[in-house]
Amino acid sequence: DPSLEGVAAVLFDEFHERSLDADLGLALALDAQTGLREDLRLLIMSATLDGARIAGLLGDAPVLTSEGRAFPVDTRYAGRDPRGRIEDDVVRAVTHALASEVGSLLVFLPGQSEITRVAKALDERLRDPNVDIVPLYGAMERGAQDKAVSPAAKGRRKIVLATSIAETSLTIEGVRVVIDCGLARVPRYEPDLGLTRLETVRVSRAAADQRRGRAGRTEPGVCIRLWDEAGTAALPAFAAPEILSADLSGLLLDLAVWGVRDPLQLTWLDPPPGPATIEARNLLKRLGALDSEGAVTPTGRAMRSLPLPPRLARMVLEGAALDAADLAADIAVVLVERGAGGDAIDLADRVERLRRDQNPRAKEARQLARGWARIAEAGARGSAQPSSLADDLGALLALAYPDRIAKARGKPGEFVMANGRAAAMEPHVPLARHNWIAIAEIAGKAGSARILAAASLDPAHIEIVAGDTLEVGTEIFVEPGSLSLKSRRYRRLGAILLADQPQPVPETLEAANMLALAIARAGIDRLPWTKAQIQRRDRVMFLRNANGSDHDEQDWPDLSDKGLASGPERWLAPFIIGRSSLTAIQPEDLAQALDALLPWDLSRRLDLEAPSHFAVPTGSEIALDYEAEGGPVLAVRVQELYGLSKHPTIAAGRIPLTLHLLSPAHRPIQITRDLPGFWRGSWSEVRSELKGRYPRHLWPEDPARALPTTRAKPRGT
Repeated sequence: DPSLEGVAAVLFDEFHERSLDADLGLALALDAQTGLREDLRLLIMSATLDGARIAGLLGDAPVLTSEGRAFPVDTRYAGRDPRGRIEDDVVRAVTHALASEVGSLLVFLPGQSEITRVAKALDERLRDPNVDIVPLYGAMERGAQDKAVSPAAKGRRKIVLATSIAETSLTIEGVRVVIDCGLARVPRYEPDLGLTRLETVRVSRAAADQRRGRAGRTEPGVCIRLWDEAGTAALPAFAAPEILSADLSGLLLDLAVWGVRDPLQLTWLDPPPGPATIEARNLLKRLGALDSEGAVTPTGRAMRSLPLPPRLARMVLEGAALDAADLAADIAVVLVERGAGGDAIDLADRVERLRRDQNPRAKEARQLARGWARIAEAGARGSAQPSSLADDLGALLALAYPDRIAKARGKPGEFVMANGRAAAMEPHVPLARHNWIAIAEIAGKAGSARILAAASLDPAHIEIVAGDTLEVGTEIFVEPGSLSLKSRRYRRLGAILLADQPQPVPETLEAANMLALAIARAGIDRLPWTKAQIQRRDRVMFLRNANGSDHDEQDWPDLSDKGLASGPERWLAPFIIGRSSLTAIQPEDLAQALDALLPWDLSRRLDLEAPSHFAVPTGSEIALDYEAEGGPVLAVRVQELYGLSKHPTIAAGRIPLTLHLLSPAHRPIQITRDLPGFWRGSWSEVRSELKGRYPRHLWPEDPARALPTTRAKPRGT
């Protein structure tokens, strides 16, 4: 009701908690005040509040402070080893406080699991029959919560193990000792995955002050903080607003019904983040709640008639259309009413227990679900059609979470979801043995996500519940081991392959590009290069690096392994079209690719400046080795260089060859870049050694004037 008929003022209490509903309510109230109700009064209240910031949002509204009544609280810092278990430190602190202080204790812990472990440890350690250990968390039955907050019986003491639920608006008679572990468990939404997970974080200073205040509500008390005093300054001043880390789909649906398509049109203390807003808008469009322009649809209005998150609202509406409104509503109620139906991972167990349970809370939950089912059925009246999905709890759940349909993989209890994320449950859970499940809740981070709520799913129903999200097509991929192209016709649900059928690999440039890139990643040296091709690449790289000038590098392409690997789709792919694997590529393909990299003018320069062979005085054409770091190498028997008085060179005499002089048996005897100097210098010593080892060969005293030979002795001698 934008006009708020009959309402003079709106009061927001405990606003420091910065819940999503509180921020939305304030934004709508400000919008109504601006457009329709200038007389509307707004009052923001909190025990710990950033008053100046909110006053500015309200147009410099006055800030009123009431100190109220509080008893003094002695704050003590016990510290703790961050490498140890928080439960062990809490148990030690509780044991010491029981012995040194009077009154009951309120102990703050992050969540239900820590509460359960601390309760068990205290139950085993404490021997005082007059001490009661009671938990307090949101998923408890109402009667158990009442027991936790009621005063301890006369002559008895109470240890209340609580989550952040006990921070505000709660006075537990008799509590004068607070033990604060300094941690809280908060929801964090991941818009890229569409998942909300619970994360354990350090509390804010404001929350720590709220917890401390619980010890001084009825008498002077003590607060024991399990961290060092200096650590208090490092705590964030206030808790992060829920709007910055929440699923915004419900908020955007509310705004669409209000008539606002862009949240930034309203005034916010903290505007909704862009990525989460985009993800929420896309989800609502997929659910049919918003049209392509972002306006609310009739389906969206029907979803909003149910007080449920959009995914679950759509599930209940779809369930009604399938004549399964009651089952869908029961699924919804065990998911939104924490503790309803117990805490089993298998939602089928929770629903069955909820239906059998006769305690007041279960009856209220069933009544709530029946109301949702009747609302949904009213919208589907006359169009409901019985379906095989009506009895498949997992299929109904998948209507809400098609992206969390999961397939078993690896070890029992391990699954991969359609959104690509892995999740697991304990292998002993019966649900872990199913091949297909639909997941409603997970906790933890990527790589170690734990399934909290799920249901088995009949694979025959997957295409029905996820029909418009299924992807059907043909894909080409490279098999890494064999470096071969494969093609298949597939049916896929996100990251899960449902079915595939091999297809012929098309002879296209796109396929050749894929193979070329895969080969480049595996290593260019795996291609079937011939010795001549390797030498040709080395010759080009020699000239490219010969003088190190920019001009040379621009002239000559980079034919190193690294250079060729940087762009295989340009030089290799066009010449391997139709080749479906590395082994199918031929040296002739590589020859054509190299020719394309070296146009005629460069190829001509290559032969002139860096020839592949060198003609020695005997007339033999000997291949040059351009791979050596010191320059091109000519490995030749020394006798074939007789008669040579100048050192061999290439590139019109600019580049001397490095000579590896060999014996008649092709063993190295000398390396030189100055053949005339060798003839004049150490040749006599080498000659004496060679003459003794090879007496049948000719070893002249002046080899520069002798006839070259490839034989033991020249003809005629």
